[in-house]
Amino acid sequence: MPPDPNLGPEPTPFWRTRYGIGLLVLGGVGGYFLLTEHLAHVAGALPYLLLLACPLMHVFMHHGHGHGHHGDKQKAD
Repeated sequence: MPPDPNLGPEPTPFWRTRYGIGLLVLGGVGGYFLLTEHLAHVAGALPYLLLLACPLMHVFMHHGHGHGHHGDKQKAD
């Protein structure tokens, strides 16, 4: 279906405007400096985060194994 000529042109998305591009650039520069200045703090915490990830993965990723559903299957007659 062709676009309605009475509606006019579609509005430009925010991220394609001059202000949106400027915000992306400022966010990228801020993210770069945040990462470079705080990398030592994050790198010091990585071993603890790895150890914390093990029990969290065990808790949240074992839900699909069917534990606790051993007697729920119905027998075919």
